[in-house]
Amino acid sequence: MVQGGNGAGAICLDRCSRQGKKKKKKLTHASPARKMLPTLKIWALFSVFLCQPAHLKKPFRCPSACSCSKESIICVGYSYIPRITPNDINSLSIVNGTFTEVKEAMFSHMPSLQLLLLNSNSLTTIRDDAFSGLPHLDNYEYLTCNRLLCSFVMVVFRSLANNNIKALPRDLFIDLDSLIELDLRGNAFECDCRAKWLMTWLKNTNATVSDVVCAGPEDMKDKRLNDMTSLHNECISTDFVLHQSVASESLSVDTFSYKNDVYVTIAAPNAESCMVLQWDHIEMNFRTYDNITGQSIVGCKSVVIENEVFVIVAQLFGGSHIYKFDEDQSRFSKFQDIEVSKISKPNDIEVFQIGSDWFFVIADSSKAGLSTLYKWNDNGFYSYQSLHEWYRDTDAEFLDLDGKAHLILASRSQVPVIYQWSRSNQKFVLQGEIPNMEDVVAVKHFRIKEELYLAMTRYIGDSKVLRWGAKQFAEIQALPSRGSMILQPFSFKERYYLALGSDYTFSQIYLWDDEKKFFDRFKEVYIQAPRSFTVVSTDRRDFIFSSSFKGNTQIFEHIIIDLSL
Repeated sequence: MVQGGNGAGAICLDRCSRQGKKKKKKLTHASPARKMLPTLKIWALFSVFLCQPAHLKKPFRCPSACSCSKESIICVGYSYIPRITPNDINSLSIVNGTFTEVKEAMFSHMPSLQLLLLNSNSLTTIRDDAFSGLPHLDNYEYLTCNRLLCSFVMVVFRSLANNNIKALPRDLFIDLDSLIELDLRGNAFECDCRAKWLMTWLKNTNATVSDVVCAGPEDMKDKRLNDMTSLHNECISTDFVLHQSVASESLSVDTFSYKNDVYVTIAAPNAESCMVLQWDHIEMNFRTYDNITGQSIVGCKSVVIENEVFVIVAQLFGGSHIYKFDEDQSRFSKFQDIEVSKISKPNDIEVFQIGSDWFFVIADSSKAGLSTLYKWNDNGFYSYQSLHEWYRDTDAEFLDLDGKAHLILASRSQVPVIYQWSRSNQKFVLQGEIPNMEDVVAVKHFRIKEELYLAMTRYIGDSKVLRWGAKQFAEIQALPSRGSMILQPFSFKERYYLALGSDYTFSQIYLWDDEKKFFDRFKEVYIQAPRSFTVVSTDRRDFIFSSSFKGNTQIFEHIIIDLSL
């Protein structure tokens, strides 16, 4: 056995020198040397191998489908990349090749390569690091007339012309600061969300770029992406994901801000409490801050007047009260008992301001109830006006209608009625009603681009969306809503939603379609017996609180999804 390079060299030199001096001996069948013949033959072959000069390599042979020179190789109709090439090859061209994929480090055996041309091939995929191991390949990659449809790598391109390219990977050219020229002609670009990044890059690049002509969608066909500043579809979608759950049933939720902090009040009748939560800027969730106890609390409504925070607590039993935030003790203390001789069964609290005056109204849902308006007088709230006797009011909604203050009361006993604020006698005056809207349990107003709408919740039948125009409200959409106690409008970042709760099935979230001018079904969420949906925004994040009469209070976060990724 030969070990080590020096031993092998010595044997080789000794063997080679003796081969020329010794005479051949004739071997007979009986001689011992005859028996050693196979061994000698093997040894001779091994000696010849060892005697080969170490620097000699197998000579390069140009593949049959290629033409080769000292520094370049050109192959036509080739099915693979030449594997044996001279070390100093600096140019490789493959035309009409039949291979479909450029794999990782596919050209790394040609470290001197400076020019690579892949023209009119059947490529569909170029893997990451496909051109690794080519330190001299810079600004010379050409990929023309292929069938690239799906993936490219982060390399320097000058030409991607005459392909069937529908989309390029996001930010493909983002790091190519030295790119001077790019040819993207003759492709089939889909100018949808996938092209949004390319549209932005075309506006900002200093490179000379050919026309990028859209092949689709139909409304974008034959338009130049180079000229566009926006796409019809801005490639943004949204979703609602569960962020946090509060282990308590609830009927209503309200929110207020005080000294750069955001708070939430939750009316939890079964827990006999009005829970006060505070947003934790470090933990990024809502934590318990205070707890106002009571009996069958159905509403906790906050109001900030001259930098003082009050919470109006409406109860089914034991009267209703107003609590004030005590900054020294960092808690809410009872401030005032509400005059409730005319309030039997409070169902909703609405707080609003007219001019410099603050008011709140309690909608009374009992048969003998009387919805009542209260006014602030610097020392507290006092009974100011009685409204709508004997009608079992379930909801009150304050709104500005044609520049004037109005109040709408919804009732289980009749259609909603509209009151207008009289500046002369400083009272609400009955103005009219909303016809054909029986059994409305809640009414909420909202605006979309200055247009005023109403969301009318009905437990039996369809809930309705109405639009104000020609001095009246007209129906524009009906939403199936059997078992619904709330149809709540809200908006985030110019996207307008309706949340339709249901006691019997999934709650539905609808999204406004500005072209069709109505709401499309967007998402369904499961909430047990939802009673309210309340928007809370903090730290540039948006949440929707969903109260539940039979389950935990759910907090969903509104998130933005970039479809161009």
